Amino acid sequence: MLGVYLQRSWIINLAIGTILLPLYLFTTPIYLLLGQDEAIAERAGVVSLWFIPFLFQGCLSTNTQMFLQAQMRNRIVGWLSLASLAVHVLLSWIFVYKLNLGVPGAMVAFNISYWMIVVGQFVYIFGGWCPGTWTGFTTAAFTDLWPVLKLSVSSGVMLCLELWYTAILILIAGYMKDAEAAISAFSICLNILQWVFMVGIAFLIAACVRVANELGKGDAEAVKFSIKVVLSIGASISILFFILALVFGHQIAYLFTSDEDIAKIVSSLTIYFAFSVLLNSIQPILSGVAVGTGRQTTVAYINICSYYLIGVPMGAVLAFLANLGIKGMWIGMLLGVAVQTLILGYITWRTDWDDQVKQASERLRALLLKGDVEESNENLVQN
Repeated sequence: MLGVYLQRSWIINLAIGTILLPLYLFTTPIYLLLGQDEAIAERAGVVSLWFIPFLFQGCLSTNTQMFLQAQMRNRIVGWLSLASLAVHVLLSWIFVYKLNLGVPGAMVAFNISYWMIVVGQFVYIFGGWCPGTWTGFTTAAFTDLWPVLKLSVSSGVMLCLELWYTAILILIAGYMKDAEAAISAFSICLNILQWVFMVGIAFLIAACVRVANELGKGDAEAVKFSIKVVLSIGASISILFFILALVFGHQIAYLFTSDEDIAKIVSSLTIYFAFSVLLNSIQPILSGVAVGTGRQTTVAYINICSYYLIGVPMGAVLAFLANLGIKGMWIGMLLGVAVQTLILGYITWRTDWDDQVKQASERLRALLLKGDVEESNENLVQN
């Protein structure tokens, strides 16, 4: 049934990706409608078109990666990511520096390297390296899509609320006096924060898979041990990143720009940026633990409260009413992440893992029974 679930997720993701396509095609008029600077809107409209291949890559790759990791096939996931990174660096150097293609060249390198992962995943799965879980395409993938969609919506809303949070803050930064400098400085810090967040995402996936697997096995002690291990490693890495952010925060802008005004703005955010790095290495792990227990909806509500009822309003107030500018926006964002981390930490601490094991066992029995019925029906149709 795991292969059938994978195919259902592909169908749902591709359908949703198609629905979202107009946002990429009409980015410029949407930005102008929101009152953004015309030059910024035009540039965003050009870049957004290059993200369309990446949109559909994500529709296929993300679920396929989870499919492989659920079977403890982490090595192939790691090798594909490493190969993609190497190709991305090489192609970026060729297209941007040697051929002087600028942003289009960078986006071509970006899309090629990411689609390499999809091709590699498909070769691995279709090539027969997952014999126990992949038996080929089946029409059963087009049945019972609604339950998968409901679960996907919860997970999708959870992640979208998190990703849109920073996008909304950049949008708000576009209304400041020196909009281009503000957006540039904010984007530099967010880019570095996203690098750190990718490490956190890796731990999110690891925590989600390990917690879900151990719950499925019915071992509450193993669940608690897995959480302790992941949190310990994540905390150690976050402290290291925190120290590096404090040490190099005043110089890091020069990796992206030679503009002194932008570099000064980035430098003024150093202390707030460092604490954001610290929290963004811990928060994804706690989210992963919650998702592993099937609490996607709970995390989505937490994200709404912490980001959109606290983070964004506080950032806007501090930026415009308190005249703190970009610094105020970043403080608001930091407050939102801090609230989210505290709530998720409290939920993890108060969770009765023995009760979670019991609930997981009941769900598993129901799924196995339903899977047997579906398999029997499919065999009858084939006969």
